[in-house]
Amino acid sequence: MANIKSAKKRVIVNAKKAARNQSIKSGVKTAIKKVEAAVAANDKEAAAAALINATSTIDKAETKGVLHKNNAARKVSRLSKAVNSIQ
Repeated sequence: MANIKSAKKRVIVNAKKAARNQSIKSGVKTAIKKVEAAVAANDKEAAAAALINATSTIDKAETKGVLHKNNAARKVSRLSKAVNSIQ
């Protein structure tokens, strides 16, 4: 471990931020999986409800700086396209 006080603090702060970012990314992945599962089951209503939740989760991750804005937009676009493709 580091010997300098500021370096020790950096290690602790970076560990906290990494844990927070990982938690947010995990939530995004879970929300995406729920939408994809509903699409696979051809359940339009459940997919639409899951899409709203997923969009919100992805937007929050973008706002917090965990996802890049284009990455977030791409994820939302792909999910919307999948939900709209259900007959």
